[in-house]
Amino acid sequence: MVLLSAAALAVRQRGPRGAIEMGRSALAEARRSGNAEEASNAERVIGLSLRELHDFDGALRHLRSAIRLAEGAGLARTAALARVDLAFALSDTGRHAQALRAIDEALPELRESDVPIARTQRGSVLRCLCWYDEALREYNWAVEAARRTGDELGEARARNNRGLLRAYTGGSRAADEDFDRAAALYRELGLELAVADVRWNAGISASRAGDVPRALTMFAEAEREYRRLAVPRPLLLVNRLELLVSVPLLEEARAAADRALAELAEGNLVLGRSESRFHRARIALAEGDLELAATMAALAREDFRREGREVWAAGARHVRLRAAYLSGQRTRRLCTELERVAARLEELGWRVAGLEARVDAALVARDLGDRRRAVAQLEVAALARRRGTAAQRAQGWYAEALRRGLEGDRRGAQSALRRGLVLLDEYRVSLGAAEPRALSGAQGEALALEGLRAAVASGPAASVLTWAESWRAGALRMTPARPPEDPGLADALAELRAVTADLDAALSAGKPTSSLRGRQLRMEQRVRELTRRTSGGAVHRPPSVRELARALGAAALVEYVDHDGELLAVVVAGGRASLHRLGAADAAVREIRLLRFGLHRLVTLPEHLDRAPVRAGAEHAARLLESRLVAPLRRRIADRPLVLAPTGPLAGLPWSVLPSCRGRALVVAPSATVWLRAASSPSAGSGRAVLVAGPRLPAAPAEINAVAPLAGESSVLVGEAATVDAVAAAMDGAPLAHVVAHGSFRADNPLFSTLELADGPLAVHDLQRLRTPPERVVLSTCGSSVRPGDELMGFTAALLGLGTRTLVAPVVPVPADRTTPLMVDFHRRLGSGASPAQALVAAQEAHSARGDEEFAAAACFLCFGA
Repeated sequence: MVLLSAAALAVRQRGPRGAIEMGRSALAEARRSGNAEEASNAERVIGLSLRELHDFDGALRHLRSAIRLAEGAGLARTAALARVDLAFALSDTGRHAQALRAIDEALPELRESDVPIARTQRGSVLRCLCWYDEALREYNWAVEAARRTGDELGEARARNNRGLLRAYTGGSRAADEDFDRAAALYRELGLELAVADVRWNAGISASRAGDVPRALTMFAEAEREYRRLAVPRPLLLVNRLELLVSVPLLEEARAAADRALAELAEGNLVLGRSESRFHRARIALAEGDLELAATMAALAREDFRREGREVWAAGARHVRLRAAYLSGQRTRRLCTELERVAARLEELGWRVAGLEARVDAALVARDLGDRRRAVAQLEVAALARRRGTAAQRAQGWYAEALRRGLEGDRRGAQSALRRGLVLLDEYRVSLGAAEPRALSGAQGEALALEGLRAAVASGPAASVLTWAESWRAGALRMTPARPPEDPGLADALAELRAVTADLDAALSAGKPTSSLRGRQLRMEQRVRELTRRTSGGAVHRPPSVRELARALGAAALVEYVDHDGELLAVVVAGGRASLHRLGAADAAVREIRLLRFGLHRLVTLPEHLDRAPVRAGAEHAARLLESRLVAPLRRRIADRPLVLAPTGPLAGLPWSVLPSCRGRALVVAPSATVWLRAASSPSAGSGRAVLVAGPRLPAAPAEINAVAPLAGESSVLVGEAATVDAVAAAMDGAPLAHVVAHGSFRADNPLFSTLELADGPLAVHDLQRLRTPPERVVLSTCGSSVRPGDELMGFTAALLGLGTRTLVAPVVPVPADRTTPLMVDFHRRLGSGASPAQALVAAQEAHSARGDEEFAAAACFLCFGA
């Protein structure tokens, strides 16, 4: 019988469900035979297995029963082993003091060979309490003791836990050495679940070291293994959540936090629940929901204090104080509290949060006019520029820039800000995939805005342009890091297409969709995981005014900048730059909404309704925008062709409808840097154009057939031939691609925006797998979008980022049957040698004269890129 319970203990870390059945059989037999030791061991097996399955109430019940059975039979060592096991479950449920008492009671009764496991568990409890030095001593002792006695399981457990501690205290290289050795030992012992646990911990280590692609990969691999073994690990959600917040991938993090809070609402995983609340507070803070941030941080702090986790409580306190600062509070008390929490966080090993709190304290002191106090805090914070992750060093350079600025060293402050931005550019390049590159732009916003403020205050237009360019559309300033050639990615994208098609069909038929939506979300997450495994690339630096002037020739560049709610414009024309103030950004945003609404109404109103009032409203909005955005620049831009680089609030403006832009060749680019790269890119040369008509658009085949004679040698994909694989293959390296298809923009995740093709949707992720993007692309029924922070995402961003030179697309949805005459005229002029911008504006002018619908349909199109 002893062999049966021993076998069950070994099986526990291969498959806990099977171990429970073995334990129950052993317990039943032990009761029949009156074998108290076997019964106690069987209860341990059941309790430890239930712990692996996160049934902590059941685990505690069975482990306490194991202790009672052993003590009743006078089996001191057996009872002590059960107490060590009990400490696992007590610590998991936040009862750390009880866990330490249980281990201390057990130690005198254990054999020498048992002690490493007990000391390892004691170290884990101390780590949860953030007593890192004491925990490290326990782990070191356990590792050496296990090695002396040849206890491979004891060594693996101690190394896995020591690696996690080292990850939290900044020793990522030593942590990885421990994880590698632990994983090798567990594999030799055949403990699959334990190997997955090591992979999970290695993901935490990579996350702490700032290696986001590796961390995401490790978490994904661990999650798949847990799913295969049917073992729940809801705390993996919390660790992944922490990583998403750090990038930050806020929308994905918010969804992960809400899921974690829902899954952890029931049961005894109090540690995970309190950490989820903490991270939800950080997400709310980053999104500007200061009330929610303060509320969630207060709840988390209460939890942490109850659990005895002082460093986490201090972190939650900092979130509340930062929310107060961002809400406009400026008091000496707030400054003092921020200084105290910064010192405590640094003392307890949370250097990043301590650094942020110290900078916040300095900013409060600065705003209160206490320069000496601010400088004192910044001097300490600036030390971080020499060590730590890229984000830490960048924050250190930010502190150094603020210090130099307070001491009157304007040039030194600008230099420090540039150093910080270079570090963050290097970090963003390392993220590889387009989505985290784009969404991580928020990290450099404070540095870029500080530099921009100083440049605007000092006046030189060239300096304002440089600072505006330093962080605008930053993801597109980087050379693309394409996803790896992975059959798994192709399979995941194909499965996602199938699920999306099934979901659309179910919605159309009025059938239930919850199961399909769940599958869609899981497949989207799988695609994210696979595309995020890439890293590397280079950054294109912002161009000088001289470089831009040389490339512009007779044209003028206008870069619009949102500066603290005020619109500015930098004009580069005739070899020099000038700065112009245009008024409040909010007013322009309201007028853009009115204009877009009017144009959309003009192309969708039923024939029998009068369009005159609608057109009058659209024309009025266009004149207002003209007076606000273009008229103040008239002397500088004259009648030159235009390159427009609008800031985020101006996204979606159909520029060609503004009076002074009608009949003028213009292109729109996310930034001057992106435009210059597109304008300088070599021509694709000869090759076959690709012309595509998607399903459920009766006018699409007619448009393709009308365009085909004008496009030269081409591949025409219509009807069943227009599959995702066929279209992607034809687009790869093509000089021209013209697609008429239903487009779907995903505001929650633009990289899952799609074009509907014969066998399902073609997503942005499919385009990112192209070796060579098409040189020119026309999307005659699809829109584009800009995300906050001037980070363009969606089809426009994907294609420009990959190297497409020009993209022509509407910024307001237009019915396909309204676009064909415009597109035919556009291609005719393009074939005659006109540039895309010249061909589009000439076609727009000719088309607009035919009536209100034609005027609106033509005005909705823009030429992006160069």
